[in-house]
Amino acid sequence: MATVRTSLRIGDAPQQLQFRSFSTAAPLTTRRLNKAIDFSATPLLYHTAETFKSTPGLPRTGPSSRENLFQSVNSSLRTALKTDQKVVCFGEDVAFGGVFSCTMGLQAEFGPNRIFNTPITEQGIVGVAVAFDQIVNEAAKFRYREGATGGNLGGMVIRMPCGGVGHGALTCRYHTQSPESLFCHIPGFKVVVPRSPSQAKGLLLASILESSDPVIFMEPKILYRAAVEHVPEEMYTLPLSQAEIVKSGKDLTIISYGRPLYTCAAAIEAAERDFKGASIELIDLRTIYPWDRQTVAESAKKTGRAIIVHESMVNFGVGAEVAATIQRLAYEKFIVPDVAKRSLEY
Repeated sequence: MATVRTSLRIGDAPQQLQFRSFSTAAPLTTRRLNKAIDFSATPLLYHTAETFKSTPGLPRTGPSSRENLFQSVNSSLRTALKTDQKVVCFGEDVAFGGVFSCTMGLQAEFGPNRIFNTPITEQGIVGVAVAFDQIVNEAAKFRYREGATGGNLGGMVIRMPCGGVGHGALTCRYHTQSPESLFCHIPGFKVVVPRSPSQAKGLLLASILESSDPVIFMEPKILYRAAVEHVPEEMYTLPLSQAEIVKSGKDLTIISYGRPLYTCAAAIEAAERDFKGASIELIDLRTIYPWDRQTVAESAKKTGRAIIVHESMVNFGVGAEVAATIQRLAYEKFIVPDVAKRSLEY
């Protein structure tokens, strides 16, 4: 929608000036990259059952089904509840399926003692899981405090939607944040952000059934319904704290996670089309903390250039941490002008 204003300068004939409203997009004809992602064609999703069989960590045989992210989360929770009788799920409206339908049908299958609602109080929900105390002072330090006893809060997973998308006043105001960097400042927690339904299943099951530390599991809510792909039906887990090289390259490394990976993939496709011979590597961190420094550093050393893309806060954020680590571990291999190298040495 455009707003039309009439100029009132003396001596001039009135002119119609076009102004674009803040919330509207530029015309498609003038944009090259800031376009809606075509999730039905992106190479980051498995559009056929054959494509995921070459991905490390995913089952190579057996049936698969097309699922979006919330369906994959629902399937993963159901698998975890079947696998371990100690697994329970509670939170706001989870007995009814939750606002994003991620727990739909679980109470009917596993009963109200394992799937139950809590009051609308996030502090209370987390408190129930860690003896009525807070994340930072109890959950994150539990294993450290227990010492040689071996006690831990492994299997405690706090799921939350995240990401910059909104519809309606409440959704835009309260549920479009990307607070992962806040949790990355807390030793003792793992922070995971999946990029797709197949990744969500393997990472969520690993968080519930295998991790010896509590996990903050952040689900990009735009992908709940937008990202649809083939997901192996059998039970599998993916390694936490291990990044994945989604696309290999030799000229530039791009590091990202979650929803921005799709923008990166589109930008890479456009860049390699415009600059013949260019080869760009794309890395998905998957686990934001503790993150896979070795994979990122080795890639940066190989390509000599690196870009970090994320939608979290700029100040003291994930990108600053990754950039600082790359400079420390891969600086000597960077392709930068000599004057820049000299300035960095002082």
